Amino acid sequence: MNMHIKGLQQGFLLLIAIAGLAACASAPVPPTNELQAAELAIASAEQDQVADYALPELNDARKNLDAARVAVSNEDMVLATYLATESAANAQLASARTQMLKAQAVNEEMQKSIDTLKMELQRTSGASQ
Repeated sequence: MNMHIKGLQQGFLLLIAIAGLAACASAPVPPTNELQAAELAIASAEQDQVADYALPELNDARKNLDAARVAVSNEDMVLATYLATESAANAQLASARTQMLKAQAVNEEMQKSIDTLKMELQRTSGASQ
């Protein structure tokens, strides 16, 4: 009889453990960190005025963040995590592209100044000879 009660107790404990695991599985956790990272990356990109240089990448970041929020509301946290991560990457790409294009513009201006100085130097040295 004690064996029968012990078996029921073990079965009951197993049932409680399974129910506990099922409860954990049914309450997916939103990817809060990834969503916040995407929001911060987009805000940073907007402060860098990337719309002038990398608008497609910025728009992609915004669309992915919106889609990630929809995925959270649909409780598809795997997709939400992926989209939020992609959103942050797109915003970072927009910022990087903007920095690169700004640097190229500065380099071009500097090269023009150097060329102008060279021409002026040649003209000045030619006039003094």
